[in-house]
Amino acid sequence: MLRLLNIELQKIRHNKAAKVISIVYFVLITFIALIASIEFSFGSVNFRVADQGIFNFPFIWHFNSFMAAILKIFLAIVIVSMMSNEYSYRTLKQNLIDGLSKQEFVISKFLTVVLFAVISTVFLFIVSMILGLSFSDYTEIGIIFSDMEYLLAYFIKLVAFFSFCLFLGVLVKRSAFALGFLIIWFIFEKIVYGLLKWELFKGTNIADNLTQFFPLEAMSNLIKEPFSRLGAVQSAANQLGEGFTKSYDVEWHTILITLVWTALFVYWSYVILKRRDL
Repeated sequence: MLRLLNIELQKIRHNKAAKVISIVYFVLITFIALIASIEFSFGSVNFRVADQGIFNFPFIWHFNSFMAAILKIFLAIVIVSMMSNEYSYRTLKQNLIDGLSKQEFVISKFLTVVLFAVISTVFLFIVSMILGLSFSDYTEIGIIFSDMEYLLAYFIKLVAFFSFCLFLGVLVKRSAFALGFLIIWFIFEKIVYGLLKWELFKGTNIADNLTQFFPLEAMSNLIKEPFSRLGAVQSAANQLGEGFTKSYDVEWHTILITLVWTALFVYWSYVILKRRDL
């Protein structure tokens, strides 16, 4: 396993674009801290975002995981370009000539995907811990380490999304087309959801029950939006007579659906390579 991972790391080490994009990704995650400095003034009233509880434990795990997951497209570019470069520079063919099997090749790529997800999750944990200890009103150990399942969901979400990108890179061969296909698939899922929700099954939950099995939708459902959990939003909703009954939990069936898609993407990547004449 370490041998296969080392092969991939050697390739990334010599890819300047991959290193730059990866650095940008991690820098952007740290920019979440800048939210704390945002302050609005309404006449004599000063409103600071950090004072609204977004960095309170344990809410910070939910908020930061959701925000950081939005930035995953940057590492997706690295994954897709990493695969397309195998075709462009013929390193895939050379690896096979040197004795690497197609199964080992796919495993090496998947290990890289997992490594990216692990590093991202650990980095997010560190950033969130620093912000929480700096701004949270609650610093008891039991509160700090509650709701940590959002980090697990973040990790699974990254692995699944990067596996999808790996599959697209293997399927399409060109990074630009692979990313284009990813965007098209995202739009396709939204169109299907809209048709089911507003045309075929109005006034029911059938559309949500069906589309939860779509790959990108399943990944999205892992970490639901956190903003309506904020006390200020809840209070405003109650004053308007609109209460929230939404569940923000990381649900086991969503994890299962996402893991199944992850396994399928990796398996399909292997099947394509196995059948393709390189």
